[in-house]
Amino acid sequence: MENHFVILARAPRIAAVKTRLAREEGDLGALQFYRRTCAAVFRRVAPDARWRAWIAVTPDEAANQPGLWPPAYTTFAQGPGDLGRRLAHILASLSPGPVVIVGSDIPDIASGHITKAFHRLGAADFVFGPAEDGGYWLIGCRRRIAPSFAAARALFAGVRWSTEHALNDTLANIPRDCSLAFLEPLRDIDTAADLAAWKKRREAIRRFCG
Repeated sequence: MENHFVILARAPRIAAVKTRLAREEGDLGALQFYRRTCAAVFRRVAPDARWRAWIAVTPDEAANQPGLWPPAYTTFAQGPGDLGRRLAHILASLSPGPVVIVGSDIPDIASGHITKAFHRLGAADFVFGPAEDGGYWLIGCRRRIAPSFAAARALFAGVRWSTEHALNDTLANIPRDCSLAFLEPLRDIDTAADLAAWKKRREAIRRFCG
């Protein structure tokens, strides 16, 4: 079995990424932010000998678009449907072994988070990285065997995505005999308020560090 590290990414197209952020920052501003953040995430958590690195792409036809994705990663299509269906597709389609999945809009993510997530999966069945808005920026599953699509889909049944309930809804679907582990909360950037708060905190850290 091998470790699988997967980044969820959307093709960087105008008016197609960070739509909530675009309502206040404009389509171009949202696209520029998304491009910068993706590039930083791909660089910070670059492929590592301890896991196989993937980018799961939406829309599907962009997965093999030349020059769009870093060549060090293997790309594949997320498949159709809502986020839960696409996550289930990933969990069911990769070969057996632990899998850790993150978003591409987490500006504070670092390779140490991925290392820690795989380490936690040595003892736990699932690991989550809670987001400050009630969602989660990371999900990992031990996957001794690859689950069926139906079993994976059940993990995300009824989850209210893009709300403060997303993490709790997912946790409610985890079988009771499964063990859980958690990483520290991070902020994903969905709105102008998220972006402003993140910039303010980053500037405060810079001043503190001199």
